[in-house]
Amino acid sequence: MHAPVLNRQTLFSRLKDNSAVLVKSGEELIRNRDVEFPFRAHSDFFYLTGFSEPDALLLMSKIDGEERTTIFLRPKNLEQEIWQGRRLGVESAPATLQVDQAYSIEELDEWLPELLIGSEQLLVSFSDFSEWAEIIAPLIEQLKKQVRKGVDSPTTLFDLDVLLHEQRLIKNHREIELMRKAAQISVQGHLAAMAVAASANSERTVQIALENAFYQHGAQRVAFNSICASGENACILHYTENNAPLQSNALLLVDAGAEYHGYAGDITHTFPPSGKFSTEQAALYSLVLKAQQAVIQMIKPGVLYGDLHQTTLRILTAGLLDLGLLKGDLTTLVADKAYTEFFMHGTGHWLGMDVHDVGKYKIDGEWRPLEVGMVLTVEPGLYVSDRHQNVSAKWHNIGIRIEDDVLVTEKGCEVLTAGLPRTVAEIEQWFVEHSHK
Repeated sequence: MHAPVLNRQTLFSRLKDNSAVLVKSGEELIRNRDVEFPFRAHSDFFYLTGFSEPDALLLMSKIDGEERTTIFLRPKNLEQEIWQGRRLGVESAPATLQVDQAYSIEELDEWLPELLIGSEQLLVSFSDFSEWAEIIAPLIEQLKKQVRKGVDSPTTLFDLDVLLHEQRLIKNHREIELMRKAAQISVQGHLAAMAVAASANSERTVQIALENAFYQHGAQRVAFNSICASGENACILHYTENNAPLQSNALLLVDAGAEYHGYAGDITHTFPPSGKFSTEQAALYSLVLKAQQAVIQMIKPGVLYGDLHQTTLRILTAGLLDLGLLKGDLTTLVADKAYTEFFMHGTGHWLGMDVHDVGKYKIDGEWRPLEVGMVLTVEPGLYVSDRHQNVSAKWHNIGIRIEDDVLVTEKGCEVLTAGLPRTVAEIEQWFVEHSHK
């Protein structure tokens, strides 16, 4: 079955009778003058339609037990298509997208009120509520004017995110196949980054090799702006300039992922382009890897999400204490959050169509248990820069993050991004084996 059809069926099963769902694909945005940013459909819309044109709107209605799917989209226009690319068009939409009916987006004001007759509850994403208000306000006003004809207008607005984002959090079998592919394409990109790093003269050279491999292996786009950070730049969490020279004997932190049919990969790999870790680099790297592997080994259904982070904090704090970067009592240091000087972000996040994917982390104020079908990243890190004046200079400008994508399975977990050398020994051996290529 077409994946979006399956996704719609699941959502329909969760809707109350006499409800209607509205989801937009989004609009093209101008970058400068008459040049647009590359368009990517809103993830909720693509999840339910598999359609990626701008200026489209999906209506799912469940009225008196009848489920109907309607799409509004741009009509065919030969002149516009010559300049800007092909459009699916109204006539082809029902069969191609497996929807019940299609109308021109130019007819939205005419048809939408009629299609909503009988709807008591209207569901839209409150994340975009200001945009929906412009559509909903005149719509409700128009329906209320027909009250003497026996037409009732929706009386309840409901946040679609509550239903749809929880649905998206649990991946079905088709989504998991796509995420495996996105993950493995991402692995190939990171291997290409390693291969070029030894001879590269700049962060940008590494980025080019990385992203070129993504596209060569079937990615449609990058999942987010790639980070290729050498030396002190790795201590900037969201460094994306990628325009500095590679620093001799410094670590290179590469945080990047490929997007495949709407689903994101997300890997961070940290390694020495020279092929050899210094003593301090190896010590901090091994500590981060120890935390990451301990968390991955914990992942299985029923484990509380918050417990993963607590494991990271305790391992990293104990390691920093052993290395002399922190001083004091372990329990006190953890309680006082002394680790935030060197580790200031979470241990991971949900992953899916969005790189920071949707879904709640807590239920009724409590960390939620992991469930089969969830995909999350595991990405502890340590960042020691020259601002840490209380730390010996030999540790300065070492930024390390190690990140993999992990699927929760019935028996435990599956690391979707397996395939990179991870230990200090594995990375150094990789460079020995590939130095002649």
